[in-house]
Amino acid sequence: MNKPETLTNDSGFGAGLALASILVVDDEPGMRNFLMKILGPRCKRVEQAADVEEASRLLDANHFDIVILDNIMPGKTGLDWLREQRKLGFFADAILITAFADLETAIAALRAGAVDFVLKPFRSNQILNAVARSIDRLHLQRENFLLKHELSAEVCGGRGRLLGASQGIGNVRSIIERAAPQPTSVLFTGDSGTGKEVAARALHAMSERADKPFVPVNCAAISPDQIANELFGYVAGDPTRPEGRQDGLLLHASGGTLFLDEIAELPLSVQGTLLRVIDDMRLRPFGSAREVPLNLRFIFATNADLPLAVAEGRFREDLYHRINVINVRMPTLRERVMDIPDLSAMFMQLISHELRMPPLVLDERVLLKLSCYDWPGNVRELRNLIERSLILGEFPPEFSSDGAASSPEAVDCLHAVEQRHILTVLEACDGNRAEAARRLGVSRKTIDRKCAMWDA
Repeated sequence: MNKPETLTNDSGFGAGLALASILVVDDEPGMRNFLMKILGPRCKRVEQAADVEEASRLLDANHFDIVILDNIMPGKTGLDWLREQRKLGFFADAILITAFADLETAIAALRAGAVDFVLKPFRSNQILNAVARSIDRLHLQRENFLLKHELSAEVCGGRGRLLGASQGIGNVRSIIERAAPQPTSVLFTGDSGTGKEVAARALHAMSERADKPFVPVNCAAISPDQIANELFGYVAGDPTRPEGRQDGLLLHASGGTLFLDEIAELPLSVQGTLLRVIDDMRLRPFGSAREVPLNLRFIFATNADLPLAVAEGRFREDLYHRINVINVRMPTLRERVMDIPDLSAMFMQLISHELRMPPLVLDERVLLKLSCYDWPGNVRELRNLIERSLILGEFPPEFSSDGAASSPEAVDCLHAVEQRHILTVLEACDGNRAEAARRLGVSRKTIDRKCAMWDA
């Protein structure tokens, strides 16, 4: 039973209830009908099973957030079935309902992995409260896991805006705007430090999944013998114990976007598993006998030459063709010199606020010297320079406003960058020279003189 999109969760049990998928397992038709009537209008999807065999078939075909399980049923108790399912791969929270409750049953339920225990007969608000608590627990568990992953992997550096008015970054922005509404995988390529994760986050923010998790994974930062478990999860030993089961990053990211950076570093043995997951959109954690349906958007990035890696046998050809549907090449900072003033100003504002230090002055001479540098480390190197200069309280001598660029090559570079920058601002102002002068912090006469000099 799927909930119509027009229905809203008008109860006081939290917004998460409207997104929950629930399986009701009870041999009594009256109890199943009661639960369907209570949960159906408030939850995204509610299915029912009259026995554990039917419940097993539904779990094999669908993923449920919560299973409401009767304990006393013909043939097999709910707790015995739950223990069996934990060994096969049970990826839902279980709420046990029973008319025969004692301390021993409650302890057995907790040991079997049930998260809540409701005694029959119960009122509608009791079961709704139990479901709402379980949904809140699942969301908090997921958020905590993803937060710990971000902190441990130090991935926060990829946050920021896809800033710039250059043609190169404009082309990137145009492609991701067209790709964002589609479920298609996207591959970002380009040199290290060009902002591939920033572009991936921008793509996610423009998509329908914007309010769902964005999970970045640096494939080069996780050891080859651990990355499979990190991505796909596992079920081992006693699955009712915390150390006996780990939900992988793919399962935690379900509904959102998974960003696999440095995809060329993924071990060959893991590449085959990933290919199957992308093709089938189903995941089987290691040690599990049951697959879990996934709802994911995959985004990939690399600074490596993937065709060369395929030719050398380091990367699977079928996986390369599967992920290389939309290829977005990120321009180097040298190719988008006109964006350096805006990027410098953004980094100066953000980092000075983070460090609680006064910003340094980015005057015209500093910006021109920044624009003449080659930037082999691209945008990341620019950001690091701004941060280092803030901490030290001044720019390095080669970028400071003191002194002059004496060589003819440097002077030519400064003049060319100055011309590009002024004309770019003028274009952004639709030719309004007064507005361009205001933005540049110079007089209108200066703009008129420069334009006459350049015949612009």
